[in-house]
Amino acid sequence: MTIINFTPLPALLGGALIGLSAAFLLLAKGRIAGISGIAGGVIYPEQPGDIGWRIMFIVGLVLGGFIYQWLGLGAGVAHITAQVGTPLLIVAGLLVGIGTQIGTGCTSGHGICGLARRSPRSLVATLCFMGSAIVTVFITRHLLGG
Repeated sequence: MTIINFTPLPALLGGALIGLSAAFLLLAKGRIAGISGIAGGVIYPEQPGDIGWRIMFIVGLVLGGFIYQWLGLGAGVAHITAQVGTPLLIVAGLLVGIGTQIGTGCTSGHGICGLARRSPRSLVATLCFMGSAIVTVFITRHLLGG
């Protein structure tokens, strides 16, 4: 394996910002920073007036990437392209959405926030996420030659 862009400092800063934002959301709103739950709450709000902060959180996620690129910090990111067609990406996105509903959360909710809270359910979910990712990479790279 060849590492093309080894960027430990931006990765460390990004991880710290994710941790701080998750801690801030928990302290300020008493909510877990699980992206699937936040996005799902926009479509199916749990309480009246619960949509505003969720929309701002999602907008911040999207704008953060654009700002990072605009500042010139995303060197080498412009050349990344999908290796499959749009229909397959849509199917994959739907499958991820179904998986987050079945698993009652996503990698951000279970892997970042749940593990930090020492949730046994989040540990099992994260091990399942990572295990299936490892198996998928093995199959696509070594058995299918992708």
